[in-house]
Amino acid sequence: MAELTDLERVRFEKLNRLRELGMEPFPRQTTRTHTTHEAIQAFEDAKEGQEVKATVVGRLRSIREMGKTIFAHIEDGAGRLQLYLRSDDLGEELMGLFSDNFDLGDFLQAEGTMFRTRTGEVTLNVADLCMLAKALSPLPASKEEIVDGERVVYSAFADPEARYRQRYADLAVNPEVRDIFVARAKIVRALQRFMDERGFIEVETPILQPIYGGAAAQPFITHHNQLHQDLYLRISFELYLKRLIVGGFERVYEIGRDFRNEGVSTKHNPEFTMLEFYMAYADYKDVMALTEEMVAYVAQQVLGAATIMYKGQEIDLSPHWKRIKLRDAIIDKADVDIGQYPTVDSLRQAMVALGHDPSEQSTRGKLIESLLTHYVEPELIQPTIVYDYPRDISPLAKSVPDDPNTVERFEAFVGGMELCNAFTEINDPLDQEQRFQEMGRDYVEGDQERHPMDEDYLRAMRYGMPPNGGFGLGIDRLTMLLTDKALIREVILFPHLRSKE
Repeated sequence: MAELTDLERVRFEKLNRLRELGMEPFPRQTTRTHTTHEAIQAFEDAKEGQEVKATVVGRLRSIREMGKTIFAHIEDGAGRLQLYLRSDDLGEELMGLFSDNFDLGDFLQAEGTMFRTRTGEVTLNVADLCMLAKALSPLPASKEEIVDGERVVYSAFADPEARYRQRYADLAVNPEVRDIFVARAKIVRALQRFMDERGFIEVETPILQPIYGGAAAQPFITHHNQLHQDLYLRISFELYLKRLIVGGFERVYEIGRDFRNEGVSTKHNPEFTMLEFYMAYADYKDVMALTEEMVAYVAQQVLGAATIMYKGQEIDLSPHWKRIKLRDAIIDKADVDIGQYPTVDSLRQAMVALGHDPSEQSTRGKLIESLLTHYVEPELIQPTIVYDYPRDISPLAKSVPDDPNTVERFEAFVGGMELCNAFTEINDPLDQEQRFQEMGRDYVEGDQERHPMDEDYLRAMRYGMPPNGGFGLGIDRLTMLLTDKALIREVILFPHLRSKE
């Protein structure tokens, strides 16, 4: 055990004293007849003169001693409730035990009768109580001080890195952080309802995959000892979900984790949550319409409105969103017409003239993507669909008619960040095989962002795949948007952090 602080030593002494006095600090069982909210509601609903008894549990949040009486507050998952303790009801022994050995942060059980104080607060007059869990450490960054005669938590847990490393403490002392994750759960439920109501089937596909694919990203590698086989944590659900389209499911979706062995940023975490869906007999224009409808629906379900505030700006998520071709968006924001630079060398020279230092190994599509990221994305505050992307960075998307170097792909941007990515999917196995081969040629040998050849996926396609549109949405980013958070770490319960060592 780490060296104890002075406050922790005092709490350990209280732990031992409770046991000596016959009260187990970590009992096996507990009893609760009401949540704090239910207890208050039962009192409010009772007829005049009707006695309401309740047994409640929760974390001790405040203590105010006033001579022979004590007022305290406990908090459970439903809210807060004031406790009223006095010697006449509780007895001198139990009253003293509470006063001398209970601390802020402890979990307790209290039994008594509900009443309303002179100030109007619904309160439990405590007749019996016990400890449920002794908090041996004070909650981080909190100070137990006397303020106007009341022992209270003086300051909140505020340091961002400490909050992320000790999310359990962050949640315990910052209720607004709990609200973020309640909202996140509602977002996931709303997405599921939206998909289910439109005839999609929710499925599960492998996380450990013998061949990674469905995106251009570096994977995490692991090893299966029994099979003597290297495996990859999936970077996308795409190729497995489209196998299901071959198998006869016309509409499928999955919500789950992807893993990409890449850098971290305000918008990136090595593992993140995605919604992907595939819809037979649809193209990217059909998916555009569904995207607009979906995001507005989720905002309405979670926030009660399709208009939100994000980083101080009002954003209307209602359909119909602005739509612009990628080429036109770059002309507008970067003053570069990528159509005038058909080769990677000519485009690189144009970017150098703009002051960029593009990698010599970048494909033309990667250079265009960097222009989008640098000039266009930060400016797209209101919902905007940017469509028709370079072929060489979209190996699974169908080409635009009469333009083999451009594909039917779009990304949607809101609040200056990418929210989702979608294609008209290739369903010609010969075309798909050629794309895989092109990816092998376009990327430098050993670059793990190269999309590998997946022979089993091609075999599946040869059985016949109907035309279909595919879509991927970052749930972490949607949560950032709907909770007005600028950092992805704020909306992930346990984000990845560099080791302190």
